[in-house]
Amino acid sequence: ENISDFSLNITDCTQVVVPEEVFFTVAAAGILENLLILIAVVRNKNLHLPMYFFICSLAISDMLGSLYKTLENIFIILCKMGYLTRHGDFEKKLDDAMDSMFILSLLGSIFSLLAIAADRYITIFYALRYHNIMTLRRALVILAIIWAFCAGSSIAIALFSYEAATVIPFTILFPLMMFFILCLYVHMFLLARSHAKKIASLPSSTVHHRTNTKGAITLTIFLGVFLCCWAPFVLHILLARFCPHNPYCACYMSIFHVNGTLIMCNAIINPMIFAFRSPELRSTFKKMFHCSR
Repeated sequence: ENISDFSLNITDCTQVVVPEEVFFTVAAAGILENLLILIAVVRNKNLHLPMYFFICSLAISDMLGSLYKTLENIFIILCKMGYLTRHGDFEKKLDDAMDSMFILSLLGSIFSLLAIAADRYITIFYALRYHNIMTLRRALVILAIIWAFCAGSSIAIALFSYEAATVIPFTILFPLMMFFILCLYVHMFLLARSHAKKIASLPSSTVHHRTNTKGAITLTIFLGVFLCCWAPFVLHILLARFCPHNPYCACYMSIFHVNGTLIMCNAIINPMIFAFRSPELRSTFKKMFHCSR
């Protein structure tokens, strides 16, 4: 609303509008793909492991992101048709609920990626003690703490989103968590490189090392896709809060719909990475679709 009412008066950048059909198609695909991931993990007992539970947490976050954009576009359509007003009390509460869902999706994705990164770290460098360190019960407790924290934070941020004291910590959290995960990666790969020769000298550990390295590469792909899909939208939030009247900021904010589409694309790409990189998931999908005996 702010963009359409004000920014077009101070910038020559035209508003980039993504067709509603594209929004709904991409969102529906993201929801269905991540739902398949959840069903596959539930049905295959071999996938009842901490790593796949963390992957399910990421899938739920992606589904929330797609669902948020779907509902948001439905409400925008209803506003254009005159069924909803922009400044009513009911619409204000509805908007707060939608913002809370969006923040929950973002925080859930960040902390799920962090949990997956920590799990990969333990798997690679504490392989012999992994099952004692990362038990199934401990993984479930970690997920419960993550989602309780994310739910509480999303409600608080949505209710006080107009306060700078709320917006600043939220926007700082994104690069801070990404930097922490990046440091974990750098440390992981440096240690892996220094221990490569020692591990290679043990024939029984070669396959295990290759599997863990593959898991680290998969996690790197997750992180890269997440940054490409979410960073433009987070930047939009920063610009809308701190420089809404600047012509350059308004020009960037004119691609708001494109940034929203990228979020939903993340929900489509992640399940493809799961299916491509995990033989267990590929096998489960084939059985689900009756493509093998």
